[in-house]
Amino acid sequence: MPKTPKSSPPKTAKIKANRARRRRLLHTLRLAVQKEKAERVERHAGIRQAPRAGRPRTRRPSRR
Repeated sequence: MPKTPKSSPPKTAKIKANRARRRRLLHTLRLAVQKEKAERVERHAGIRQAPRAGRPRTRRPSRR
């Protein structure tokens, strides 16, 4: 037998404010993480462009 849908409780101003605050916080957190990742990628790209000292980076045959 299917269940009857239950109506949700009314949204109060307090609930709406808390949701908006949480949404804003999560948004800023996501932006911060994106920025950190971009900076990290740039740093790594800078490292990889520099030539390596010693033997060239070539693929070695597997020992099996």
